[in-house]
Amino acid sequence: MARLVAAVLTAAIAMAGTWRSAPAAESAESQAELAARGAYLVRAAGCITCHTDEKSHGPPFGGGRAIPTPFGTFYSPNITPDRATGIGAWSDADFLGALKRGVRPDGAALFPAFPYTTYTRMSDRDALAIKAYLFSLPAVKRANKAHDVWPFAWRFPVVFWKWMFFKPGEFEPDPKASAEVNRGAYLVNALAHCGECHTPRNVAGGLELSKFLSGTPDGPEGERAPNITPDKETGIGKWDKDDLVELLKDGRKPNFDNVQGTMGAAIKDGFKYLTDADLNAVAAYVLSRPPIAHRVPRKSGK
Repeated sequence: MARLVAAVLTAAIAMAGTWRSAPAAESAESQAELAARGAYLVRAAGCITCHTDEKSHGPPFGGGRAIPTPFGTFYSPNITPDRATGIGAWSDADFLGALKRGVRPDGAALFPAFPYTTYTRMSDRDALAIKAYLFSLPAVKRANKAHDVWPFAWRFPVVFWKWMFFKPGEFEPDPKASAEVNRGAYLVNALAHCGECHTPRNVAGGLELSKFLSGTPDGPEGERAPNITPDKETGIGKWDKDDLVELLKDGRKPNFDNVQGTMGAAIKDGFKYLTDADLNAVAAYVLSRPPIAHRVPRKSGK
């Protein structure tokens, strides 16, 4: 009898071990799939360009890239999974709080140089896929560089800025639009944050949404961001869908010129990796927008 009981217990323990290990294997597989999807979303969201200091040959996602703004120079943070200098100690809730609500794990407000005003429209599922990919990367021990934004270095006024200009909430499809246009709207407005660069801002740095995508002479890093609404005279209204897809693939314009600067980097590090279906969706959405007549002036000497 004792031997029988021992045999039953041994079998039970072995079966329990099997039952416990099966979900772990499924979890590991789903985590790998999540990270793979996150790698694609990272390209769509432009994370590599902003979080890599290419000028100083910094490691990918290690931060330190200078981001000049009218309020001073911000430096992108390390978003590798190093626990001391990166985001390796962040929980899912910490990551969602930063990405979608502009709040650090310690509760301090993030400066809106980080486009959480756009990323708030991302689904939690996509946001956590991005986290899964970032956490699959090698950890880089690289301390973050302090922002050079005096006298705007205090974070508490950002709370008031957010109250005026930040509307949190996930993307909602337009029931009157096609599936392709809605997919493009999600890519443009929740991931690629095109409006952050191609929309004029007021004196407080808030987007002038009535002029959404109509261009600004004071784009990222002080560059001119053109009008990308389908206005025929001042925007891209004379372009067709294939023209815009071609630009996003390799940076070539219909006039055979090519884009440079931050848009060139956005294509090199991001857009060119997207599927043809997604690039066509972006083009379909942008060309479906209301045309806005706004001739963006060129800065002196440029």
